[in-house]
Amino acid sequence: MSNSIPAIEAIERAEKRNELPMFRAGDTIRVHALISEGNKERIQVFEGVCIHRKRGGGRGSFTVRKVSSSHGVGVERVWPENSPRVTKVELVNRGKVRRAKLYYLRELRGNAARITSKLGGYGAILARQAEKQAQAEQVQAESSVEAAAEAAAAEAAAAEAAKNKAE
Repeated sequence: MSNSIPAIEAIERAEKRNELPMFRAGDTIRVHALISEGNKERIQVFEGVCIHRKRGGGRGSFTVRKVSSSHGVGVERVWPENSPRVTKVELVNRGKVRRAKLYYLRELRGNAARITSKLGGYGAILARQAEKQAQAEQVQAESSVEAAAEAAAAEAAAAEAAKNKAE
């Protein structure tokens, strides 16, 4: 986020997507992207390994690399996190890597380019993420209920003050 301009920071905070799963470099993800062909639109799925993740609030992006099965050619695509073209991101499995940027995979071929899967903890991570999202929704609902209750109390107090003034 921008530290120097509060207006830009506020806009980025308002537009930030919260439904993206927690993923990082090394994870295999499936990106559902909206593709325009002529006057029609359809959703195309792109599945591969996340090799780069730039976190920057509203300006964050991630790079996904896959190797096409028919020709063996590597294809990389970069998506902004807040793009309306990205309709959904699914986490397929977690990779066990020790780096944040996996550009070295570009030179590797075949089995050398494999990333081992992380065992265990995957269900716990997803459960924690779902719990955190449910808590955020509950806090938001409670705050709206409290605001409505405060408004009603203020209105009642104003009506009572007006009644006392009239007497």
